[in-house]
Amino acid sequence: MRVGVLTGGRSRERARSLLSGRAVHASLMRQGVDAVMIDTASAAFLRRLGTVDVAFLAIAGQYAEDGKLQGLLEHLNMPYTGSGVLASALAMHKCAAKAMVGAHGVGILPGRQLDDGLSAEQLAAELTSTLGLPLMLKPVSEGGSIDIHLSTTEPELLSAIRALRSGGQQLFAERFCPGRSVTAAVLDHEPGLWVPPLLETRPVNGFYDYQTKNDPGRFTNHCPAALPEKAEVLIAEWARVAHRSLGCWGYSRSDFVVGADGEVWWLETNTLPGLSRPGNLATMAGAGGLDYDGLVSFVLSTALRAPTGYRA
Repeated sequence: MRVGVLTGGRSRERARSLLSGRAVHASLMRQGVDAVMIDTASAAFLRRLGTVDVAFLAIAGQYAEDGKLQGLLEHLNMPYTGSGVLASALAMHKCAAKAMVGAHGVGILPGRQLDDGLSAEQLAAELTSTLGLPLMLKPVSEGGSIDIHLSTTEPELLSAIRALRSGGQQLFAERFCPGRSVTAAVLDHEPGLWVPPLLETRPVNGFYDYQTKNDPGRFTNHCPAALPEKAEVLIAEWARVAHRSLGCWGYSRSDFVVGADGEVWWLETNTLPGLSRPGNLATMAGAGGLDYDGLVSFVLSTALRAPTGYRA
């Protein structure tokens, strides 16, 4: 069996994908697996893909975790790691994911997709009156905290809408809840869904945006997270519910915020969380007793044991 580590790509998360790809490739080689790295942005991508038997997805962002890459691999009848086309597309679309997960009893913050038929001024006024301030403005289908804006006043919100609209993106607004940023991993590990110790991220400036996430000097991670038992149990259970309701397979990572009153809110689920050695997923798995090489081996196994009928 020859494994192709699919990485790189054309999304704005290319650099993070390459970190994961290099780490995964090195781990597979240490374990004696015949593995090659394949950049999905390369002109030789399809030709090189034809030389491997299994695709290990160490990649993130658009054209990767939104179902498009999974659809290509389905068409080629090639086994691949992680979730399928529908789960990937559903989880990546913030509005659809919130509707699905919220329908299964998980706590979600009020929010909605922006109406493209309204002017920026109309939207800012309407969102301020219906959702209230402060508000988070996000692209509907983007990852890595890219282009998220926190607005505490209507003029700030108006400016954010104009700035993001200029990029032609569909936008989503969500009420902002200040609190503790907590993430939970879910692994389809026999005999059921295993949630290793939770991880809390504490940004230096109090806001975990794209710039903070990509500068280790601007945040600290704490795993296991020191949370009240009630919040810890609820986060673990809701991470499992999100994993199941979105149709995820293999592994996922869900992000939550715990408010000052202890109330828990689900924010999103990532079907292809980063796989670098110091990354959140590896840190949580390690805290639960699964070392990095063991995690990589587990993820590889998800390509070979997907439930009957799960793939298209």
